[in-house]
Amino acid sequence: MVPTDIINKYYPKNNDLRKILVSHSFAVADKALAIAQIHSEMNLDKIFIYEAAILHDIGIFKTNAPEIYCFGEFPYICHGYLGSEILRAESLPLHALVCERHTGIGLRKEYIVANNLPLPHQDMVPVSLEEQLVCFADKFFSKTHPDKEKTVDKVRSHLAKYGEDSVNKFDKWCEMFIV
Repeated sequence: MVPTDIINKYYPKNNDLRKILVSHSFAVADKALAIAQIHSEMNLDKIFIYEAAILHDIGIFKTNAPEIYCFGEFPYICHGYLGSEILRAESLPLHALVCERHTGIGLRKEYIVANNLPLPHQDMVPVSLEEQLVCFADKFFSKTHPDKEKTVDKVRSHLAKYGEDSVNKFDKWCEMFIV
């Protein structure tokens, strides 16, 4: 499987949204692979990390986020599970889990229900080390400025809006992944 083949299938060439998706996804992949390289003791699947990082946001075109050229019908928070549906249809169930579980630091069913989010009522939290690493790397890059890596403090500040648990989980990932 070549991730760019899937991107080509859903995103037309010379399209502003595609440029944002590709730029963001490759930045996430580069960071995740650099971390995986440093942590050989974790025995991470680098090929899977690369593919999953490239495809983790495949569902954004189905959402409505005009500032990044998304003109779909769903709220942006749905992009993860929408991407997981695409990747399951492409026979990539493990990659689909990364899509589904990468939003924020992951979303618990209780949080989804309590906040009346338009998402399936299920836990969507990264489980495997590879899922966690892609989710972690994703936090450092926005789609509006994909060329600028955020600092740990900037990520932590952003996550603080979602509660202390989010910051604590991110801090644990920092301990795991940052040397």
